[in-house]
Amino acid sequence: MKLTIAYGREGLEIEVPDKNVVKVLRMTEKPVVQDPVEQTLRTIENPTGTPPLSKLAEGKQTACVVISDITRPVPNATILPPILETLEAAGIERDNITILNGTGIHRPNEGDELTALVGPDIPKKYSIVNHMGRDTDSHEYIGETPIYNAPIHVDKRYIEADLKIVTGLIEPHFMAGFSGGPKGVMPGICAFETVKVLHGPDPMAHEKSVGGILKGNPVHEEILYVAQKAGVDFIVNVTLNERREITGIFAGDLIEAHHEGIEHVKTQVVSTVDEPVDAVITTSAGYPLDLTFYQTVKGMTEAKPIVKPGGVVMIASRCGEGIGSPEFTRLMLDTGTVDEFLTNIRTPGYYVLDQWQLQKLTSVLKENEVWLYSDGIDRDTQRKLFVKPLESIESGIRDIIDKFGEDARIAVIPEGPYVNARIA
Repeated sequence: MKLTIAYGREGLEIEVPDKNVVKVLRMTEKPVVQDPVEQTLRTIENPTGTPPLSKLAEGKQTACVVISDITRPVPNATILPPILETLEAAGIERDNITILNGTGIHRPNEGDELTALVGPDIPKKYSIVNHMGRDTDSHEYIGETPIYNAPIHVDKRYIEADLKIVTGLIEPHFMAGFSGGPKGVMPGICAFETVKVLHGPDPMAHEKSVGGILKGNPVHEEILYVAQKAGVDFIVNVTLNERREITGIFAGDLIEAHHEGIEHVKTQVVSTVDEPVDAVITTSAGYPLDLTFYQTVKGMTEAKPIVKPGGVVMIASRCGEGIGSPEFTRLMLDTGTVDEFLTNIRTPGYYVLDQWQLQKLTSVLKENEVWLYSDGIDRDTQRKLFVKPLESIESGIRDIIDKFGEDARIAVIPEGPYVNARIA
């Protein structure tokens, strides 16, 4: 069976023996929004759970619109113009509208990258600023969360705005259940002091801090509390298909509109197999999510539920920007064993930026091997990342058959973490 799986911008062609393929798990095809700009306008004027955006904007002097950074394929160039034009038509002056790039604790997006993020026209007309999560002074402290007592520090530019709007993409999320909604605030525009607690060892280890689950998920509950505490007047979220086309636009109340979008996306992303497989071939969903090994962990964790104990998670990810942040890179390269890391994170006073991603990786490694194909990280370095480096996907398939026999059962997830893989 010949397949194209998500890898970088172009994709990767692979061939898997037909007799070994249990199933190719894909997103369910949904109708594409034919005129997304017009549909965005209609949706923000007929939202779920709130008055129209035009009414909310009346009498307001300033507005802050939060967007997702370059690691998320949100169609900002499509959904932002109707939002911005509505704000101006309601009387908010253009100079008083701030577009805040919700980088969380990622690096800022500037220059050509910023143009790629929002399109060529918007930067010429509006102020776009990057959230700087490590600059505590640029945030306002507004209290603590109820479960893990995380100090809540939110970007001052957002807190001080009269009208607060958060945009985003709804998809399965490997620790918060689903993205979109409150995640635009936390971690999007929160300080490191907040993120490090809510991405700490206890939240990450909770059995319900996984993709596809909201009820009882403490990460989701804490994130939602932060967003409500900071205040969200209006959200605009989208769902996408495998080709990054818009299949739904959801706007209005933080909870109601988000849940409406989640119910839609559940019908689109859930795919099942009858029983656990020997191995899964998956991806990090291609560009932009496979820019780093850090983001690649999401593809591993979302594939794990359908792999038997002792099985293999094989993942293709370009990792064109390498391992990840300097802190995460040092952590990965300096950690000798998984047990050493798990002991360290339970040691009082120990904390490394992005350590939660290695913790999520260890949850896969407890039961499965991880094999990586990447031309962005050399194979000697890959060996230090607790993975088996592959020369090609096909060589990995031969190794799987050697390991599990000629009848090895293999599932393929071409779009990686955008599919919510489950046992039926």
